[in-house]
Amino acid sequence: MESIKEFDYDFFVIGGGSGGLSAALRAASFGKKVAVADFVKPTPQGISWGLGGTCLNVGCIPKKLMHYTSLLGETRDDLIETGWNIDKNSNHSWEKMVESIHNHIRKSNWGNKKQLSSGKVEYFNALASFVDKNTLALKDKKGEVKKVTAKFILVAVGGRPNYLNIEGAREYCITSDDIFWKTTPPGKTLVVGAGYIGLECGGFLKGLGYEVDIMYRSAPLRGFDTDFTVRIVKYMTKMGINFIQSLPTKITKEENGKLKVFYTVTGNGVSKDLTAIYDTVLFAIGRTADTALIGLHEIGVKLRNDGKVIVDTKWRSSVENVFAIGDISSIG
Repeated sequence: MESIKEFDYDFFVIGGGSGGLSAALRAASFGKKVAVADFVKPTPQGISWGLGGTCLNVGCIPKKLMHYTSLLGETRDDLIETGWNIDKNSNHSWEKMVESIHNHIRKSNWGNKKQLSSGKVEYFNALASFVDKNTLALKDKKGEVKKVTAKFILVAVGGRPNYLNIEGAREYCITSDDIFWKTTPPGKTLVVGAGYIGLECGGFLKGLGYEVDIMYRSAPLRGFDTDFTVRIVKYMTKMGINFIQSLPTKITKEENGKLKVFYTVTGNGVSKDLTAIYDTVLFAIGRTADTALIGLHEIGVKLRNDGKVIVDTKWRSSVENVFAIGDISSIG
């Protein structure tokens, strides 16, 4: 009789976001031996975060908390009219808000670790990459590598923000991966991109009292309902947000630390080169699946041109024991 190959784990998950953690805990509940590897590569500005993925650390949770803070500020006139003794000219403390948000996130990071431990799921704070379809190399923050094997492997690494390929973009600019962990006030901000992430960030920054310009290529909220989009842009313009149809061509840093943005506007067939000065430039021009450097292509997993894993309706990739879920998967 042919011997059955034994693996270190029945099920191994790459990625500790909401999808990966849920899958790992569910598999462990059936008595399987399960592990999760999660490692956050720092942004160009050196920002990283804890276990829990994009939504918890640099997405839905901090965004909603900042948005809520902004709404509270906008209600001050109503509070005064209804009898509350509120100074509507008082300044907002970015530092205090960020401190409170970070404390909430870190508490949840720790809660995720405890949940894995109580669910008997082994956790590796390491960057996982494929050696073969059943073998992973786990590289920790010290650069030490450990190899493990698994019968089934789930890829749930999520995506990371895009940058324009222009001078100064990665050196001086931030993305949504940075804004929620920025410990100093952003000041006058240029948001590059008018999708929902760009408009959300621009909206709460303006509500918190900062000057905001939004620069976009073709149309705000492209692909959304036109009437809906027109109403949003009209409202945000009324708030004092300036919309500019253009994209930066270069970004430099002045001696005083401010950022100089070069761009071109076109009207009536005439192009005009302009510059503007900002404290912060935030890119919100889309996200890309973070699958490029984990060895998927090398083991035969088929990917779309944008890096997403092609899966069937059961989330299985072209390699029978490798699955993918979340932002990096595409049924096709």
